[in-house]
Amino acid sequence: MMRASFANVLVMATPWLALASGEGMAAGDPARGASVFRACAACHAVAPGEHMTGPSLANVWQREAGTVVGFARYSDAMKRADIKWTGATLDKWLNNPERLLPGTSMSFPGLKESKDREDVIAYLKAVSENKASQAEQDGRGMVMRGAKPELRKAPPEGQVTATKYCGDTYTIETAGGKTQKVWEFNLRFKTDSSKDGPLPGKPVIVGAGMQGDRASVIFRSPEEISSFIKRSCE
Repeated sequence: MMRASFANVLVMATPWLALASGEGMAAGDPARGASVFRACAACHAVAPGEHMTGPSLANVWQREAGTVVGFARYSDAMKRADIKWTGATLDKWLNNPERLLPGTSMSFPGLKESKDREDVIAYLKAVSENKASQAEQDGRGMVMRGAKPELRKAPPEGQVTATKYCGDTYTIETAGGKTQKVWEFNLRFKTDSSKDGPLPGKPVIVGAGMQGDRASVIFRSPEEISSFIKRSCE
């Protein structure tokens, strides 16, 4: 699922203080936690500095909430939260983020099984302390990269060479010699400036959703988007 086809492709003060000081979590299984973490990997990476929808969780253990350097999308509620990520706070957060922090922008229903939360917490602690094995960090190919492909390594059929717009239709041409017509409502234009993003001037098309006629064209920077699209009905 990670390697998607390119072509088709605040609460009362006292509880906060109690949470901030709590460590009382039983030892979990970090190897199993790496597998359970797959539910989180679409939005979070564990590689340092690799931010996705949510911040990198590389050094989350004992970190003050809302303080990851380089991440600019914290909710106001998170930025105001005076808590530290310990075993106790992570357990409550993973169980129900909205209950722990009303107003959070994290749209995650929570892990309801205590064993799952315990193991994910053990995994995050091991990652933060550089004690997770490579297999655990990679999640056997599923955890670190989540659902995000390495766009700079897109095959020819995913490398966009031209984008034309006529009426309500975009025509996408790729280096693999393929031409794809997409209804304007089904095509999204995005940017990815990370180290895995497309190379400058070399946008990539990936599938979006379950329907084959939905796609996203991803550019290195927003400045590239308008200049790359040409109005043409030929």
